[in-house]
Amino acid sequence: MKVLRDEKRIAKLARLGQIASLLGLLALVVGLLFIFMSENPNVFLYQLVALVVGFGLSQVGLYLAHRYLRRPRMDQVLDKAAGKFARKDGRLYHYLLPAPHVLLLPVGVVVLVAKYQGGRISVQGDRWTQGGIGMRRFFGREGLGNPTREAEAQAARMTAMIQAVAPTAEVPVLPVIVFTMPNLETLDLKESRIPATHAAKLSPALRQQTQALKPLPKADYDALRAAFDAKAAHLLEETVNADAE
Repeated sequence: MKVLRDEKRIAKLARLGQIASLLGLLALVVGLLFIFMSENPNVFLYQLVALVVGFGLSQVGLYLAHRYLRRPRMDQVLDKAAGKFARKDGRLYHYLLPAPHVLLLPVGVVVLVAKYQGGRISVQGDRWTQGGIGMRRFFGREGLGNPTREAEAQAARMTAMIQAVAPTAEVPVLPVIVFTMPNLETLDLKESRIPATHAAKLSPALRQQTQALKPLPKADYDALRAAFDAKAAHLLEETVNADAE
């Protein structure tokens, strides 16, 4: 499987996450110090602004850290999990296309919606619940959100791109929600409207989703691959140059 990943973007956003976290912590500390170091009658307002800014920056840092600093990162987990299925003919694009993680196969396009959250996760239709994390949901944890809506939005963006580059092609776009946390307490996904699985079971899930699909016409597949690779042209060029050296 060919993996194309925007390492420079990952490094940039990881660094931004570190900076945002540090600035957020600094703003929170300044907000607390206002109580002891200022006799200004508006000190409460200053403190409130500092705390709001600090909390906001901390959340931004948390969001970026979970995606670009956590080891293994979600994209690295997907590499291993998807590679078991698409070892020979898959092309996996990370942070290059309208959806963060896209697997191009000869039979269509799979949008992998990665989620790292832990605890006890279950779903009925479009309704997701997450338990077993207690007060951690308020400190140092990003909420689960609605993976179904995320998957639909990402699939829609990829469909729009495909229609733009290959308007006559009939390309299946298959969203799959993938949980990457290694030690989840419980993961009940049987009632999910959109296919959902743990990374450890991604290979059989992909096989099930694609087994009834027919290979795309060569012209359509080539058009998709060319359009996707165009977004990674700088990476492919670096690979060619490295091979030449």
